[in-house]
Amino acid sequence: MRPNVLKITDAAQERIKALLAQREKSSLGIRIGLKTKGCSGLSYAIEYVDEINPLDEKVSMDTLTVFIDPKAIMFLIGTEMDFVESELESGFVFRNPNEKGRCGCGESFHV
Repeated sequence: MRPNVLKITDAAQERIKALLAQREKSSLGIRIGLKTKGCSGLSYAIEYVDEINPLDEKVSMDTLTVFIDPKAIMFLIGTEMDFVESELESGFVFRNPNEKGRCGCGESFHV
């Protein structure tokens, strides 16, 4: 058995479960992908999954499934997804060993 492309911390799992529970429409999970954005080129994209794409990579934990867009897999190998909260902000944080740099505002990265 090969390791998952993406490691998802307990905090991120709990936040994903909370978001899925709050959604009015039932979802199969979330999908993580990349989109072209910002001054460095790539940005993480998270969306609800209502329909399975058979090419998606699946990361399953207990009652949670996270799907990974097949076009993003090679850029996400070894990445850890976390959820952090502070007095000023909260959100998902990706610790990606493949990143070679980030833009000044932190919105995008390049590999």
